[in-house]
Amino acid sequence: MPSIKVHKPGLCTTVQDIGRIGYQQFGIPVSGVMDEFAFTVANYLVESDKNNAVLEIPFLGPTLEFDFDVTIAITGGEIQAKINNQDIKMWESINVKKGDNLSFGSLKSEMRAYLAFSAEIDVPVVMGSKSTLLKSKLGGFEGRQLKMGDIINFKNVKVLSKKNILDKKYVPTYSHNQNIRIVLGPQDDYFEESSIKTMLENKYQVTKDADRMGMRLAGEVIKHKDKADIISDAAVFGSIQVPGNGQPIILLADRQTTGGYTKIATVIKADLPKLAQMLPNDTIQFSLVNIEEAQKEYREFYRILDEIKESFVVKPRVYTEKQLYVSKKLFGNRRKK
Repeated sequence: MPSIKVHKPGLCTTVQDIGRIGYQQFGIPVSGVMDEFAFTVANYLVESDKNNAVLEIPFLGPTLEFDFDVTIAITGGEIQAKINNQDIKMWESINVKKGDNLSFGSLKSEMRAYLAFSAEIDVPVVMGSKSTLLKSKLGGFEGRQLKMGDIINFKNVKVLSKKNILDKKYVPTYSHNQNIRIVLGPQDDYFEESSIKTMLENKYQVTKDADRMGMRLAGEVIKHKDKADIISDAAVFGSIQVPGNGQPIILLADRQTTGGYTKIATVIKADLPKLAQMLPNDTIQFSLVNIEEAQKEYREFYRILDEIKESFVVKPRVYTEKQLYVSKKLFGNRRKK
């Protein structure tokens, strides 16, 4: 069976796809990739299904040995990557041959990179997903991060005959000072207008207490009208909780399904990939948008992804009537002898 061997595991490399959709009612977190844009583009570059499982690589990447030919793509935060000690580029498809070694250094100034394959990672599908939920030891490769000596099997392998390169206009620019757009609610009525103003007029710093579950911020205190606790209700990727200390927490991919702290606002879909690439000490400036603007940005997010996918499709040549007429004149009456 086609496989890769893990010579070095990296810091916390895991198998991820879009996540477990439809199981929060049973207390199962969605999990899945942190940066949906980089994940989806990586799969489009290798002409795989948009939800094909990938390796998510935070901070420091692995060293992998291939025993089969396949096409790969690396996207996300800038990371040093080499095949057989030769530098390779990100945001394009690359053919790997049997016996090749793919090695990664550390990410230069972002948080996560993604490695996609023109093949399927052969791990069990758990509740509709191959994503790894580390805290529950669920899904992925034995429910854990990769470790030295692991053998990862693949199926439905193909090798691309053409090279796909993402147009530079689509390559995201990651910043250490991000403008993050939010919509208020669902519990913004638990806060005075002055508290919401405080949140919007001040920058907040990402603390070291940030992982796939959530991102604790530090900054000006956001005061409640009365109390911080509510009857637990649903939490989504991007929910901004404000506990009793007034320091916001942004819930991320591995968040709990419900939460008992007031949620003052929610980060819009289009800005979630920005959060995925932020490091401790980076700063966030929140800006308020309405529901209609958030929905418009949502549609634009997926429109751009569709546009990128379409750019890799080889289109049949379309001939004008004049070209068809000339062709018929030149070749139409020829017969095989």
